[in-house]
Amino acid sequence: MLSNKRNNSIVGSSGEEKACEYLINKGYKILRRNFKTKIGEIDIIAKIDNITVFVEVKCRQSAMFGLPREAVTPYKQRKIRQVATQYLKNHDGIYTSCRFDVIDILDGEITHIENCF
Repeated sequence: MLSNKRNNSIVGSSGEEKACEYLINKGYKILRRNFKTKIGEIDIIAKIDNITVFVEVKCRQSAMFGLPREAVTPYKQRKIRQVATQYLKNHDGIYTSCRFDVIDILDGEITHIENCF
């Protein structure tokens, strides 16, 4: 039997792959996956209509412990904004239009929440 941490990693990786496919089908260009800094990580960085989109992917197999999007807490949002600022400083510049989305995958069903925070 897989450990919870390993199983969560497999589910998360599969969810990120589904999220990328979904975004590509919607016309997004994927710029980076799993962009890491010492502060934290952003799952997907994409671009659409000259907007850089920072995407947090949350995936669960059931809603027993709440919806996946509920795991994107104010603390997590703050970390994502900090990492996004570093990305923009090093890549597109801090004056680029950007937004923060969440892709919620519950039992294989995708919900894309644009401009979530």
